[in-house]
Amino acid sequence: MDFSNIFSQVMATEITTVGAIFKLMLSLCLGALIGIERRHKGQAAGMRTFALIAMGATLAMLISIYIPQEYMGLKNGDPGRIAAQVISGIGFLGAGAIIQMKGSVRGLTTAAGIWMTACLGLAIGAGMYLISIVSCVFIIGGLKLFEYFEKMFLKGAEMKIIRIKVNNIVDDTKPYRKCLRKFNVHVSDEFLRYDYNSKVTTINYMIRCNDATNFVGLFSAIHALGDIASLTLTNEVNN
Repeated sequence: MDFSNIFSQVMATEITTVGAIFKLMLSLCLGALIGIERRHKGQAAGMRTFALIAMGATLAMLISIYIPQEYMGLKNGDPGRIAAQVISGIGFLGAGAIIQMKGSVRGLTTAAGIWMTACLGLAIGAGMYLISIVSCVFIIGGLKLFEYFEKMFLKGAEMKIIRIKVNNIVDDTKPYRKCLRKFNVHVSDEFLRYDYNSKVTTINYMIRCNDATNFVGLFSAIHALGDIASLTLTNEVNN
């Protein structure tokens, strides 16, 4: 086997069969590595999704280079025409990874990862091997490193929702806010829903608190205010 010939085909600027196969294999591996990290975080988009995104973007770049190379000449054709559509088209897939709930949005990191993986695939298709590998390392390393820093410096700062269902039409929410402040809970926003037929008020508080917050004591204090039908700690606002 002539390894020097294989290496020259892999590194060639022209599209060759050996070079194209190598690029697809590399994008498959790098995309899968990013997908493993996302799957580890419990996201629906995992190895297969990210591997296909990277390979698809690489294939689009290969086609984009191949057509003017074979039929029009690189000086006359635009090798970026097809590849450019990947950047705009990947937005639809990224939007599908975002779950929007009332008061919160999930999946933004995965959507950004999808977009970045597509760009990584384009870079591989263009023959930028070292840049692609370094980018993959930065993506995975950055996700892990920033997650660590967030846990260290923003410990307990994630948004939570306290839902209070009251068997009455509440005309003053100050007692509930006062109770939250007593337990060092910061209220970022407040949502109210009145059901006049059933005489029920649902209050949603978007809060930030630390990990040491005594929610059992807090809920007992809120329940002591009277007419409380239910108390819920969740991540989704229900108006």
